[in-house]
Order: sequence, then C-alpha cells, then structure tokens
Amino acid sequence: MRRLLFIGALGAVMGLAAAAVSVAQDQPAASGAPAASSAPAASGPSVDSTISDLLANPTTKAVLAKDLPALLTYDGLDQIKGMTIRQISQFPQANIDAAKLAQIQTDLQASGSASAAPAAASAAPAAASSTPAAPQ
Repeated sequence: MRRLLFIGALGAVMGLAAAAVSVAQDQPAASGAPAASSAPAASGPSVDSTISDLLANPTTKAVLAKDLPALLTYDGLDQIKGMTIRQISQFPQANIDAAKLAQIQTDLQASGSASAAPAAASAAPAAASSTPAAPQ
C-alpha cells in the first residue's frame, strides 16, 4: 500500500514538474531571480546532471533504478528528462529529502569513479600487450 502511495505521489510530482518546465520554457526568467543551472558537474555524474544524461549511462541508470525505482517506470519520463534530480526533489510529492538527495549523490559519484576505474584498468593490459616480446 505504501509503495502504491509513493508511486502515486511521484507521478503527481512528475506531472507538476513537467508542467513547470513547460511554463518555464514559455516565459522569460524573472528579473532578480537566480537562474537554476541544469548543466552536469564537470567532475562526473551528480544530482545536477539531467535525467536524460543519467539514463544514457548504464552505470548511472543502475543507481537510479536502485535509489528511485519509480522514476524509471513513470509514464511522463520523456517529459522530465531535461530536469535534474535536484529540481525534482523540490516537489514534496517526490519524497526526496536532503538525506535521500545526499545518498543519490554519493551513489552517483561512486558509480562515476567505478566506471572510470575499469576503463583505466583495461587500458593498462592493452598497452602491455602491444610491447614486443623479448627474443629467446
């Protein structure tokens, strides 16, 4: 029952978020209000990366599946892909409090360093194998 309530609440939040994005695209930013940046951090995936960017990477998509499973099955997902997890967390119905946001950030950072480590490790054997063998 709780899961159904959570999924319903998340659906409502995503609908509100999509509406907010739609309205924001049609209106210029209010003067004096700081512009929200949705650009991903240069240091890797984060809660400030767009949902689209996070879903495009299998490693970060796995983090979303673990931390926000209802997001992946949300009917309006295509409409909110330009938003960030931080932006969605501003809607109370999303049930993403500061602690949950911090946990997602930690998991995303760990996934970023985990996906970089195998790439570096696989590059090392390739370099070693290209070295000519010593004559016997």
